[in-house]
Amino acid sequence: MKNVPRINLFLTSLFLVATVVAAVVFTPATRAAGVGVDLVLFGIGVAAFIWGYFSAVQRSRVDEISVASLYFMSGQVADKQVQKTMNGCLIAQLVIGLAGAIARSSTDGKAGSTLAFGVLVPLLGLGLNGLWASQFGTFTPREQPDRQG
Repeated sequence: MKNVPRINLFLTSLFLVATVVAAVVFTPATRAAGVGVDLVLFGIGVAAFIWGYFSAVQRSRVDEISVASLYFMSGQVADKQVQKTMNGCLIAQLVIGLAGAIARSSTDGKAGSTLAFGVLVPLLGLGLNGLWASQFGTFTPREQPDRQG
């Protein structure tokens, strides 16, 4: 599970390659492959998001967890290298998704492109950030009320 930053790097690289190939070659086969990659990465992101959220809810009984610290790793949640890797992948996914959608925003004079599915992929970065932070992040302990009397 501590390999989540490496997995994130690998999947972001896969997304980059699939988007570039689909945008440059732009055949029905490469577009279908690009959509397939986008939807699989989106699905992984949804699963990771739900798993991370569930873990964070369980952990919030003893730790103060904010949305920003969970999904953007703000503060001292993780060491700087993990923060850079995870947030860098999230930013890269945003840029790649938007660039792919813009690069082929019009096909044969008609609006739209299959590359627009790439805008779903940043949920992968958010989900993996939340999953890593909920499992390994450092949060401030929650103050427990005094239960006397």
